[in-house]
Amino acid sequence: MGEKDSGTTTRHFRSLERMYLAAPINQLYEPTIEVAGGSATIEMAVSPRFFHSAGSLHGSVYFKMLDDAAFFAANSLQPDHFVLTATFTTNLRQPVTGGRLRSVGRVVEQMGRRYRAEAELFDESGERVAHGDGVFVRSRILLREATGYIE
Repeated sequence: MGEKDSGTTTRHFRSLERMYLAAPINQLYEPTIEVAGGSATIEMAVSPRFFHSAGSLHGSVYFKMLDDAAFFAANSLQPDHFVLTATFTTNLRQPVTGGRLRSVGRVVEQMGRRYRAEAELFDESGERVAHGDGVFVRSRILLREATGYIE
């Protein structure tokens, strides 16, 4: 993150975590998050409330966990502005019917104001159940204007 000191960097990571947890959508999912430089890990319990009518996890939950982990990995490298998802591809590997999920995102390339990030989604036994990748771009929205982000 350039010339910022480690205290500033750590505050940025914790502020991103608070911002994530403050998002109204996360009142439904009740996830946890840990942000570091170029990476993010999100965990949550699987609930039948998230199932489609065939009794397993709806694809939107896979997407959310993958996109969120990749997004926060990218935003960890952007100290002042909110990033936006420009593209994101999700690949589902197997159904999930219970337990806990863990999504791990990491930045694989930075191209000026754009970041390419990947994420993997693991079930409770550590088996990869989905993966995805996307491009995230720096927006004009200042992080300090986002709900929950405290400098």
